[in-house]
Amino acid sequence: MDFIPLEDITMELADVAMGRRNADMVIKNGTLVNVNTKELLEHTDVAIYKGRIALVGDASHCIGKDTTIIDATGLYIAPGFMDGHIHVESSMLTVSQYSNAVVPHGTTAIFMDPHEIANVLGLKGVKLMLDEANDVPLRVFATVPSCVPAAPGLEDAGAVIGPEDIAEAMKWDGIAGLGELMNFPGVFNSVPEVHKEIEVTLKAGKPVTGHFALPDTGSMLNAYVASGVRSCHESVRASDALSKMRLGMYAKIREGSAWHDLKEVIKAITHNKVNSRFAVLVSDDTHPHTLIQSGHLDYIVKRAIEEGVDPITAIEMVTINTAECFMMSKDFGSVSPSKVADIVLLSDLYKVTVKAVIIGGKLVAKDGKILAPAKKVTYPEWSKNTVNVGKTLSRDDFILKSDKHEVKVRVIQIQEASVMTQQIIETLHVVNGNIAPDISKDIAKAAIFERHKATGTRGIGFVKGFGFTKGAVASTVAHDSHNLLIVGTNEDDMAFAGNELIKAGGGMIAVAGSKVLALVELPVAGLLSDEPVEVVQKKVEKLEEAWKALGCKLVSPFMTMALLGLPVIPELRLSNRGLVDAIHFTFVDVVAE
Repeated sequence: MDFIPLEDITMELADVAMGRRNADMVIKNGTLVNVNTKELLEHTDVAIYKGRIALVGDASHCIGKDTTIIDATGLYIAPGFMDGHIHVESSMLTVSQYSNAVVPHGTTAIFMDPHEIANVLGLKGVKLMLDEANDVPLRVFATVPSCVPAAPGLEDAGAVIGPEDIAEAMKWDGIAGLGELMNFPGVFNSVPEVHKEIEVTLKAGKPVTGHFALPDTGSMLNAYVASGVRSCHESVRASDALSKMRLGMYAKIREGSAWHDLKEVIKAITHNKVNSRFAVLVSDDTHPHTLIQSGHLDYIVKRAIEEGVDPITAIEMVTINTAECFMMSKDFGSVSPSKVADIVLLSDLYKVTVKAVIIGGKLVAKDGKILAPAKKVTYPEWSKNTVNVGKTLSRDDFILKSDKHEVKVRVIQIQEASVMTQQIIETLHVVNGNIAPDISKDIAKAAIFERHKATGTRGIGFVKGFGFTKGAVASTVAHDSHNLLIVGTNEDDMAFAGNELIKAGGGMIAVAGSKVLALVELPVAGLLSDEPVEVVQKKVEKLEEAWKALGCKLVSPFMTMALLGLPVIPELRLSNRGLVDAIHFTFVDVVAE
């Protein structure tokens, strides 16, 4: 969504403020949430002209016969909420459908990191999402994916993006910076190609966003920040966030569908009583059920307030702090003269109840309903049919051979509502020469098949914690390379699940006894549906019920599963090339003896 540059409209804004020209819209008699001074200012008007704010105060002299008046009596006037780190693809929605879902919750802008679609379709996929964003009722900024693939040499994606590609993409409209720099070892170990990505971003005058998943807050973190990385959303402890903020790094505090870091990490603010200017609230990954049942940034702000954050401070964390993090506070982040008129009207400051949403001086949502929804977009054929394994899977593709009766194996221990895993050692039986999963120990077998170029590579391992007692599940949503990920209690169902998902063109599936229990089709890049959030959610609900029927009781289990293949988050992960020690970034054998 475009906006008029300030330098092109300064005289007109001055004329409106002085009463020489009528405002297009005036919001009357609300209580201003002033994030500049951390005040609530009663009986405040806001005059808007051509999408920008001309006056904050008494705007009676700015009103003409064609001025739209919005009565804000009894309401709070707050800046529009901005999500400083979001992967739209995790919602399983296209940008159009995503905007329809989040705008009524007060979200007026997002900074998306489209590295999911980039790992499948490359920069063409990023451009596809940005082009779609031109026609939605939401400000969509993007960061150029920095790590495609996330862990070169340890996995295979559908594309490779290097410094030259990033330098070219920095010229595109809507690009706000460099996406989360997951190769943090490459930064503090001074790998030239990684630092070249930072260089081209800084030369373009844009920020570098980070992903520092280590507990080290000494020399490694200092090297990371010194290299120009401006923010990080990977804090899981209050001390992590506090250390980053003390170094002048923006700590993005995450509250998504599958991980709930806010309760712990927000203590960096509430327990230490430090300045919150470097704290930003983000969602990172949000599933349809969260958007429908809980909301978006309105819910996250409310959660921060529930954990003891002052309401104005919590709102700052999705407005002015976010804008300053992305060096965009000239235009966004506060309800102030000259700023773009992205505004949220709230009826309850503590419950963060959104009554109306204004973007660019236009009323776009009211009472939880979007007024002019973005239309459904038809995606090109080249963005579909992306599941290319090159063969029909059979049970033999899931066999792990051993000539012993039992073996000790490395197992990925998942942690509910957390991005982290642990490496544990378990003893498993060998059945007919195959190392078998053991449901009595809650250990399932996992496999990842390369699905972009039919290379035939695969990785097989074991995972504990899902609670499966039968059947199998499969997904082409498998961060970040999004290969074909299958988890199951037996090899026959695993092969069946994989083959059915290949036929569907991608998505998520649950099976048992060679029967499909539930299927969510995601035809665009194997990641996205072009259906509305309500339609997708109904399919996801059926899938959740199927997971429960298979024995899984986890909250948002799909996201937990989807991270099994992300080798940049400790401790143990699986890729299409094998089992990965995600601390030392090396392959390890499944058998531990």
